[in-house]
Amino acid sequence: MAGLVTGGMDRPPTRESAATKKLCRVCGDEIGFKDNGEVFVACYECGFPVCKPCYEYERSDGNQCCPQCHTRYKRHKGCPRIAGDDEDNFDDDFEDEFQIKIHQNTPDHGLHSENGEYNHRHLHTNGDAPRSVAGSVVGGKEEFEDDLKETYNNAEWEERVQKWKTRQEKRGLVTKMDDGGNGNDPADGDDEFLMAEARQPLWRKVPVPSSLINPYRIVIVLRLIILCFFFHFRILAPAYDAFPLWIISVICEIWFGLSWILDQFPKWTPINRETYLDRLSLRFERDGEPNRLLPVDVFVSTVDPLKEPPIITANTVLSILAVDYSVEKVSCYVSDDGASMLLFDSLSETAEFARRWVPFCKKYNVEPRAPEFYFSEKIDYLKDKVQATFVKDRRAMKREYEEFKVKINALVAKAQKKPEEGWVMQDGSPWPGNNTRDHPGMIQVYLGSEGALDVEGKELPRLVYVSREKRPGYQHHKKAGAMNALVRVSAVLSNAPFMLNLDCDHYLNNSRAIRESMCFLMDPHIGKKLCYVQFPQRFDGIDRHDRYANRNVVFFDINMKGLDGIQGPVYVGTGCVFNRQALYGYDPPVSAKRPKMTCDCWPKWCCCCCGGSRKSKSKKKGSSSIKGLLSLDGSNSKKKKMMGQKNYSRKSSGPVFNLEEIEEGFEGYDELEKSSLMSQKNFEKRFGQSPVFITSTLMEEGGLPEGTNPTSLIKEAIHVISCGYEEKTEWGKEIGWIYGSVTEDILTGFKMHCRGWRSVYCSPKRPAFKGSAPINLSDRLHQVLRWALGSVEIFLSRHCPLWYAYGGKLKWLQRLAYVNTIVYPFTSIALLAYCTLPAVCLLTGKFIVPTLNNFSSIWFIALFISIILTGVLELRWSGVSIEDWWRNEQFWVIGGVSAHLFAVFQGLLKVLAGVDTNFTVTAKAADDAEFGELYMFKWTTLLIPPTTLIILNMVGVVAGVSDAINNGYGSWGPLFGKLFFAFWVIVHLYPFLKGLMGRQNRTPTIVVLWSILLASIFSLIWVRIDPFLPKQTGPLLKQCGVEC
Repeated sequence: MAGLVTGGMDRPPTRESAATKKLCRVCGDEIGFKDNGEVFVACYECGFPVCKPCYEYERSDGNQCCPQCHTRYKRHKGCPRIAGDDEDNFDDDFEDEFQIKIHQNTPDHGLHSENGEYNHRHLHTNGDAPRSVAGSVVGGKEEFEDDLKETYNNAEWEERVQKWKTRQEKRGLVTKMDDGGNGNDPADGDDEFLMAEARQPLWRKVPVPSSLINPYRIVIVLRLIILCFFFHFRILAPAYDAFPLWIISVICEIWFGLSWILDQFPKWTPINRETYLDRLSLRFERDGEPNRLLPVDVFVSTVDPLKEPPIITANTVLSILAVDYSVEKVSCYVSDDGASMLLFDSLSETAEFARRWVPFCKKYNVEPRAPEFYFSEKIDYLKDKVQATFVKDRRAMKREYEEFKVKINALVAKAQKKPEEGWVMQDGSPWPGNNTRDHPGMIQVYLGSEGALDVEGKELPRLVYVSREKRPGYQHHKKAGAMNALVRVSAVLSNAPFMLNLDCDHYLNNSRAIRESMCFLMDPHIGKKLCYVQFPQRFDGIDRHDRYANRNVVFFDINMKGLDGIQGPVYVGTGCVFNRQALYGYDPPVSAKRPKMTCDCWPKWCCCCCGGSRKSKSKKKGSSSIKGLLSLDGSNSKKKKMMGQKNYSRKSSGPVFNLEEIEEGFEGYDELEKSSLMSQKNFEKRFGQSPVFITSTLMEEGGLPEGTNPTSLIKEAIHVISCGYEEKTEWGKEIGWIYGSVTEDILTGFKMHCRGWRSVYCSPKRPAFKGSAPINLSDRLHQVLRWALGSVEIFLSRHCPLWYAYGGKLKWLQRLAYVNTIVYPFTSIALLAYCTLPAVCLLTGKFIVPTLNNFSSIWFIALFISIILTGVLELRWSGVSIEDWWRNEQFWVIGGVSAHLFAVFQGLLKVLAGVDTNFTVTAKAADDAEFGELYMFKWTTLLIPPTTLIILNMVGVVAGVSDAINNGYGSWGPLFGKLFFAFWVIVHLYPFLKGLMGRQNRTPTIVVLWSILLASIFSLIWVRIDPFLPKQTGPLLKQCGVEC
């Protein structure tokens, strides 16, 4: 076992208490004393604890208000004046204001970790010690100065320092010459500047400028008003000659209006965020001190290496091992849910290649650090590389990578045909995973502190192969079950407080991505309230025009930024850094509310009645929370399923550790803490029968219990991935990735938000992660089908946002966003009907709208203009291109009339009738040229509905124009509305039509035959039962021919 991180048990693994020290709630430092010996108090209204440096910084550069009560700070004696101070406050001498000096012989307050946007949020006032308590920078600042000077030349650096010193002099925080006489020393100025830099926020919120967002909001409100008047007209002005068509169109339009409201209003308050990585280094990576950045466990999930090429997974793993983070604080866990020996051998080769690749990346600071994508970049790789050995080393590394690819490809070729006796490992023993549905759990540690070193003799991050146990008769829950297994294994082996979740085809495009997330998760204000930091998904290998909206730019750059302004973005399944405590089902820490102001003007009996009720209520609430901690709600467990004829038992002899043995490490706690920690029965009902894992869940800062050894931990890790471990526990119900849908990501994030957690959207300039996307039509539709099917499953489950967790901590706009994510597939029914109406109107000569007068036409024109303005203003504040926006609109129609429609019926059959249908994809010939997969055609049932719609509307256009030509000039006027309606459908389905034609402009015969057949049948039935012909009820009268 290599490289286990051990952590002490000399402190309780619960929330730390700051009761013994008076700490600043902004930076975490101790609050100093005033000249008269009294404790410094920044705000006289509420007494919120803030140290003097943070108070002065808030007055000079912040919003000048108390973070808790938002009362404007009053000026204290000896502090510099700012605009807005009371002019009549002359209780201190005015001359001292400009003579404040920084004394070198006074105790240093240290670096105050003041973090962004605290003036907009309530702070932690429940006595929690901040996760990061900043201290003073002791020596060795030259390294940090060099880091900051990398982006500045000497002149720019000196100018920046001089500007800072000038500002400080104006504020009275520093003088040109201090008592020590070393005011001319430039090193002192640099030190002061670095200390001030470390005191700055690690991130800041960047609201969208009001000049961009206010017109957008005004148009949204106007569009809502116009929509109401439009529906008023549509309902009160029916088309009696085409009443069935009118009814269908009005129902569809009302549904579209509701869908627009669900999609639009969560985008009401979009925000952007900026991070400051240099300040993160100054605060937590000081020279001469231990690195205080918290560890991270990285999860990579894969199922079938023949469908998910091992070379892609290897590149993802290599980019993780070469990440710009302390090596002892990174562990990479690869989940092989297919128990493939191919992936096992591939990881062995990857670990060997990483010994040369990781030092090369860190020596020359290359980006990206996935070799396949680094060597394929068409850029000038000599730019900014001044080392003389770079070109030579790069060529040598490229040759070694080509050799590495040859080895991986040889393994893939060997795995194409499985031997009859099964796979055999190098030592001659049979591969335990020869039966992928019946095999034991497997764990292999490749790298780490006790594993192989790189070619320069330095340690590498830990790399662990994990394949959970599978037996017949057990429900394994696909990806969600595999992720929960990784959570437990990582908790036993490394127990990092944060976890990064990646798909096997998503590599780190930005080696500092983990640092970006730490700017939020290690923030002393909001860090402990964050359940995860979500990054946008970016993709490689997509054609320039993005025909099928694979980039999904509108969702990631508009919708997600809107959600970030409410309670946070939804979890999208990959590229997400989790807080481990949030996945364990714990509630976020609650900030103590500011006590309400009281007065003596009310009678005493009134105050007793009102105050007494509140007090008892608060006590009751507190006692209930304590009971919840003690009970941990283990009543939701279900009975174990029957195993069938063959019984399987785990070969290991149960848990390696006893809870009583671990209890010895918790001596010295009070009875409440000890009883809550040692309630073995309740913990086992919740987390399962693993004392080591249970102990790890209580260690908020991570680390491993004392007295553990690598061998015992490996055995315990095998135990927690056994197939029966989750039986009668809350895994998948309240803990970890939630079961019940193929889109487990939506459910998991939704449960966290319902508990009151917040999430953050981090979109750095250089994309943090990049992946691959299906770029051909059939694969793209099947991807959308899976997403929509998951939404339908959630809609039909108990976790439906329409009725789940009311009275909880989920914000209303956030609930609207989640409702939109689960009801959008049902829009396909209305969309299919609405796209069929133009063809019906053209074939029958009827229309869904009666003859318009001038007043009625105003609402149509106003609605059309408001729709255009909403789109234009949305593009204006988001920066999304009009091409990306239009591709998104087109694929909304394409996916709506195909994949979403099938998902609705498939979901209903699966949930209500228990019938699990599957639409298979059969691959045809592909082109080997660039973007050849774009023109690959794969037959699927999903292609039939949109093809039928295109043919129907084209036939309708031809029939309508022919009828107008035959009937003369008077029939052209009503025809234009119908033609516009039909062309709207055809234009939106144009990318689909182009995908059907392929590069050779040929469509498979099966698609043409099915579509023509369906269109013909529909036309014949319509002609046969034409509902618009008058029905005769009396005798048939004929002209007799006799002139009377």
